[in-house]
Amino acid sequence: MGVRLVVGASLLALVAGAVAVPAFAAPALPAANMEAVIKAAQIDPRRPDTTPTTGAKASVLLVEQALDAKNLLAPTYVDGHFGTKTIDAYAAWQRSLGYTGLDASGLPGRTSLQTLGEGRFTVTHLLTPGAHVTYHGATMNTRTKAMLVEAETLLGRQLGITQGSYNPGGDPSSAGTHDGGGALDISVSGMSEATQTTVVRRLRQVGFAAWRRTPSQGDWGFHIHAIAISDTDQSPAAQHQAGDYYLGLNGLANHGPDDGPQVTKVTWEEYQRA
Repeated sequence: MGVRLVVGASLLALVAGAVAVPAFAAPALPAANMEAVIKAAQIDPRRPDTTPTTGAKASVLLVEQALDAKNLLAPTYVDGHFGTKTIDAYAAWQRSLGYTGLDASGLPGRTSLQTLGEGRFTVTHLLTPGAHVTYHGATMNTRTKAMLVEAETLLGRQLGITQGSYNPGGDPSSAGTHDGGGALDISVSGMSEATQTTVVRRLRQVGFAAWRRTPSQGDWGFHIHAIAISDTDQSPAAQHQAGDYYLGLNGLANHGPDDGPQVTKVTWEEYQRA
């Protein structure tokens, strides 16, 4: 009789919820690192091969798998290399969302990337260029301004801007580089060549792809050209220059070797975390 009571009490306790029953938990979605994706989208199309960008393959694969699922990218290109086919597929995705012009260049933006990942992946290490502002009389975004201010702080001097960002139809020798965000031309008036090199070094240290330009290189005067790496408002020409910088090139049409001071290549976000 006593045994029956004990068993009965145990059953009652279970029914009453006294014995916990593990709740079903949906598996967590994988995470795509936006910083890694943007870096790959700048570098990979400029590579002579299909080597994935270091640290970006897993995140790029998530993006490519999602594009494949939407019939925008052939399965053969789902390889972790954000090459020209992936750029084209992502541009098609952006157009499907209603984006046009530079907003549909194939370089992922925060909103389009998060929308692509719905139900498939989350997005970490978010990037945003910020609002358009005027600094030193030139238009740029808040991310580029913050980078420039930090470079000026390291230099202990302010820099003159001869051409800012978001300047479509500007200097024709720029070949569209300044149409979007993250692009600056800096005056070297009154600077020695050694000082110009120091300016380029400081710009590179905070996350710009920067070079000293001379008249012998093109139809322009002496100046410093700088591209804010991983600016998601970049024009395609600026994207190509950022990729070339990572690959040790000069960012010019001749694909010559980088002629600037050598530093550890970082983005603005990596510089801030260092």
